[in-house]
Amino acid sequence: MPEVIQTFDLKKTYPLEEPVHALRGVNLTIGPGEFVSIMGASGSGKSTFMNILGCLDRPTSGSYELDGVKVGGLSRNELADIRNEKIGFVFQGFNLLSRTSALENVELPLVYQRKKSKIKPKDKAMDCLVRVGLADRMGHQTQQLSGGQQQRVAIARSLVNDPALILADEPTGNLDSRTSLDLMGLFQELNQQGITIVLVTHEPDIAMFTKRCVEMRDGLIVRDTPIEEQRDAKLELEEFSGVIGI
Repeated sequence: MPEVIQTFDLKKTYPLEEPVHALRGVNLTIGPGEFVSIMGASGSGKSTFMNILGCLDRPTSGSYELDGVKVGGLSRNELADIRNEKIGFVFQGFNLLSRTSALENVELPLVYQRKKSKIKPKDKAMDCLVRVGLADRMGHQTQQLSGGQQQRVAIARSLVNDPALILADEPTGNLDSRTSLDLMGLFQELNQQGITIVLVTHEPDIAMFTKRCVEMRDGLIVRDTPIEEQRDAKLELEEFSGVIGI
């Protein structure tokens, strides 16, 4: 089984009046089933790196392999295909269509999939919503859902194509403490099922729910260490709920 992510000396320079060296030679390997957080201050290069991992941008030099596929030589259409087939995205702002049901939002990636599955899109979307605990919210429109429920819809959408990788960009950034614990519990559960997750966060507490933390600074990886004592989100949610009497 190939590594899910392999980058070799990735560099990214923005040719402004004063060139900006966003990435200065990033080497990273992430295997199947890992749960990795990427941290770094503003300007560290983590957003640029995530855009390249998500096939939304190209490096200036270096190479990137996603699930055994060399991304560098792909055309624009091929990049769109690999994004749709191999990557599930979860964003801080949910990125759901308003006045559209949870079920329709989750079905959306299947509409753009050129390799049609034998499973009906509606059935697959329903399965994913059940998987994230929203069996009773499928027909609700976006504005009828809480922030945590909207993020669960976004996670269900990220799962619908059976991706090799889920990229989550500050997924708890717009959520309160209790809902953040709830969502991190869901990510941990999905990871336990074998799903590879890369999560960008600026919060050290959130990174402690992952299994490995990569820290970036000035366009380079300066630390890459396993989390020695991974926090258990579901356990902490139970304790939190007990304290505030929920």
